[in-house]
Amino acid sequence: MTQDPSRPAPGAGDVLLGIDVGTGSARAGLFDRAGRMLASAKCDIAIWRAPGAMVEQSSRDIWQAVCRATRTALAEAGLPPEAVGGVGFDATCSLVVVGEGGAPLPVGPSEDPERNIIVWMDHRAVAQAERINAQGHEVLRYVGGRISPEMETPKLLWLAEHRPDIFARAWQFFDLADYLGWRATGDLARSTCTVTCKWTYLAHEHRWDAGYFRQVGLGVLADEGFARIGARVVEPGTPLGQGLTGEAAAELGLRPGTPVGAGLIDAHAGGIGTVGAEGTPERDLAYVFGTSSCTMTTTREPVFVPGVWGPYRSAMVPGMWLNEGGQSAAGAAIEQLVSFHPAAAEAARATEALGEALPVHLARLAAEGLADLSEVATRAEGLHVVPEFLGNRAPFADPHARAVIAGLGMERDLPSLVSLYVAGICGIAYGLRQILEAQERAGAPVERIAISGGAGQLDMVRQLLADATGKPVLASAVAEPVLLGSAILGAVAAGHEPDMTAAMQRMSRTAAHYEPAGGAIAALHDRRYAAFLALQEAARAARG
Repeated sequence: MTQDPSRPAPGAGDVLLGIDVGTGSARAGLFDRAGRMLASAKCDIAIWRAPGAMVEQSSRDIWQAVCRATRTALAEAGLPPEAVGGVGFDATCSLVVVGEGGAPLPVGPSEDPERNIIVWMDHRAVAQAERINAQGHEVLRYVGGRISPEMETPKLLWLAEHRPDIFARAWQFFDLADYLGWRATGDLARSTCTVTCKWTYLAHEHRWDAGYFRQVGLGVLADEGFARIGARVVEPGTPLGQGLTGEAAAELGLRPGTPVGAGLIDAHAGGIGTVGAEGTPERDLAYVFGTSSCTMTTTREPVFVPGVWGPYRSAMVPGMWLNEGGQSAAGAAIEQLVSFHPAAAEAARATEALGEALPVHLARLAAEGLADLSEVATRAEGLHVVPEFLGNRAPFADPHARAVIAGLGMERDLPSLVSLYVAGICGIAYGLRQILEAQERAGAPVERIAISGGAGQLDMVRQLLADATGKPVLASAVAEPVLLGSAILGAVAAGHEPDMTAAMQRMSRTAAHYEPAGGAIAALHDRRYAAFLALQEAARAARG
């Protein structure tokens, strides 16, 4: 994406750079101070999968991708380094392990030091998570009652038990967003977003709980004063160090000293980029629909929701509480689902020739000939999907849950593939509805859904989510609200905005509303949702 030539060129320091590291790529986006995107660029990153649910990445590869994406975006916009006044990072909640001086250390049996990141979706630490949950420490109240193997303390415990030499040699254990902040500025401060949501830091009390770490078998971290996981914790957007170091600035193609804000988890950046657009943040649920999905609800007082992570203080909007749910596989679940169909390979070849991703092609076919997008649910034709291929993140916190597909026949053609795709999107929507209902019962209702993420950009998907949940869906005016969320961090760090709330209101805007249908369509979704719940319960019962 390139700058609109009709728009005046920004002055020195007027551009904000947001950098997002997702599961498959690093992206850089340049925004003006009103939140309008000027240019963006993407660079793919490597990922390794190994037996035992292991998924690994490389911090060196990711940093190089960040630098390439940033330089490309600057070139696309035709902007000099001094135009950028602030930088923000967001990233997946993946665990980065480095030795002295930041040298990468191997985290798995490959013994390859370049593979020094345990990716968020890695489930090697299921047994450790179950042991931690069985001990029932008080801090678990702030993760919905049960810790997930996607979080960092079970992964740290796995390293301590299975790779004790690496655990002992590690100089720092970072969440990926914090690693990027350190790599850019040399500042070891951690963000309240990362350590509160994924590491059990108690932000409302400004402390780590040493008793928890000693109870679960990680007492050495407490004995060290938590120096390896975060002796200093700051709120998102807080300026780090003295800004970009000379080395990092040269690699990124930016000016040394450019302010850098403490970062966010990628989903939370999507929340920052969307929920402040219309009124107060607590009115809207931020729904980030990407490879996985994440739901984020903002409240003024803490609300405890069984099976939903949190409540977390200052994890997204400083000074407010956050409840975080979601689905461990969302966009990835749809890709997995459609890959099972006999027509998938032929359809993928056809879409490649058209330059379309397969889900985009299927969504377009699903909507063909419909006077009203709400009618797309009728294309599911008796098919029902509980898309829990990678477990249930919320509201059951059950990593052992697995997908259920019901209603398959002998069809092998493209229309039946479209039907399966629609049923899968319905399943994602019913999982979201289930989280909304659990939160409402606990006292954290929302009025609307503010959507972001690559899998949530299609009109058909947005309308189906509105219809299935009964909540209006709001779409951002910015094509990349996650990048905008990171750019907002840079705006606060640079002093362009006094705080995150003011920056959100100034820089984010809503472009479209998708209202839920009533009548027969609402009744159809009620019936399908009841089937979803029944199939989900049957799968749990079958496991014993």
